[in-house]
Amino acid sequence: MSAFKTLDDLGDVNGKVALVRVDLNLPMQDGAVTDDTRIRAAAPTILELSEKGAKVLLLAHFGRPKGERVPNQSLSMVVGAVETTLGKEVMFVPEVTGDVVKQAVGILRAGDIAILENTRFWKGEEKNDPELAAAIAANGDFYVNDAFSAAHRAHATTEGLAKVLPAYAGRSMQAELEALEKALGTPEKPVAAVVGGAKVSSKLDVLKHLVTQVDHLIIGGGMANTFLAAKGVDVGKSLCEHDLTDTANEILATADGAGCTVHLPYDVVVSKEFAANPPSLRTCNVHEVAADEMILDAGPNAAETLGDVLKNCRTLVWNGPLGAFEMEPFDAATVALAKTAAALTADGSLVSVAGGGDTVAALNHAGVAQDFSYISTAGGAFLEWMEGKELPGVAALEV
Repeated sequence: MSAFKTLDDLGDVNGKVALVRVDLNLPMQDGAVTDDTRIRAAAPTILELSEKGAKVLLLAHFGRPKGERVPNQSLSMVVGAVETTLGKEVMFVPEVTGDVVKQAVGILRAGDIAILENTRFWKGEEKNDPELAAAIAANGDFYVNDAFSAAHRAHATTEGLAKVLPAYAGRSMQAELEALEKALGTPEKPVAAVVGGAKVSSKLDVLKHLVTQVDHLIIGGGMANTFLAAKGVDVGKSLCEHDLTDTANEILATADGAGCTVHLPYDVVVSKEFAANPPSLRTCNVHEVAADEMILDAGPNAAETLGDVLKNCRTLVWNGPLGAFEMEPFDAATVALAKTAAALTADGSLVSVAGGGDTVAALNHAGVAQDFSYISTAGGAFLEWMEGKELPGVAALEV
């Protein structure tokens, strides 16, 4: 990963205008924000700039208004939640360019904070229109990107602004990039990756890339069934993409050539129905799954063996659960492996980086999220990084 400037590289910013790209695409219910995780992630950057005397203008998108002004997707709706989390008053500005923003900058004092309107109300945002970027930049002195979750998009406020203003990574972006560099950039080997989830098709590029990068690839969830089927295992009624068995075999062959060991469960938890604690629940060898049963989790022996794999690794990247973790008892393998990873991280023998919505939910469910080295809340950006793709919003910050 190339070098990038951080807030440590800023000189005196007192009275200067900081255009700060953050993620305020917050979950809402009945007009109220239901989860402030993304505000809390951006808070250190916002407050640091404010304390240094910058006038902080926050740029963010909200929903998918597709270049139209949609009243119920106005960022005015999140101002209260942002004020509560920051503990500071926040001005709302109903534009992103022009005299209205200029006047707001004139009213703001050093250290004050404002939120500009939803950037996606302007068609030029998602088209990465250089004219829009220049018009936004006209009211700022420097640009800070603190929205890794939007870094896989080349938009005017994620990539375009970095071309026309001095650009810096915010604290959240900096932490994310440093963690990712440790996990797959220049990791300490051996490296293990856990990839789970329902479908192989959604993570094909991730799997193809990872087998050339890691020493151990642990495949879980519904996608493990596709790999088992590719190896000739009858998976019964399990979720399985039978049309992708050739692709699964190609990935296994690539892994073999690259010296990557692929781990699939050899004992599994099965049931005849997809329900919590069903009467038909049993644990069996993968070769003993009946035609009317479905695999819903890796078995206890598999979970223990996978834990032993992690004990011999120095770095772990995790995306996706091992089973249908949202329903008991099909959360057991995910919880067991997560607890092992957390314990190894706590004693300093493992660097553990996890990302993606389901993964964060699973690790919170296991009660170990705080024990991992780093947890990324980004979905698409984290997956594209795992695919080995360049993220435009990150590349734009490189020196």
